[in-house]
Amino acid sequence: MDYHILREFADSWAMLALFGTFIGVVIWAFRPGSRAVHEDTANIPFRHDDKPACQGSCRGSCSDDGATL
Repeated sequence: MDYHILREFADSWAMLALFGTFIGVVIWAFRPGSRAVHEDTANIPFRHDDKPACQGSCRGSCSDDGATL
């Protein structure tokens, strides 16, 4: 393999394939049907604002319930 052949391939077809992949990923991420999934993922840190995640079912195993092990 000659360096110039690989360089020519990288400058033309490989660059075109990578650009096409990038455009495909951007279109897939911003498709109309993905809004609900993105909103659900964005709200993960706020799911247990009303009540703590640990409620009675894990007595003694939670670090914030006041129990000592």
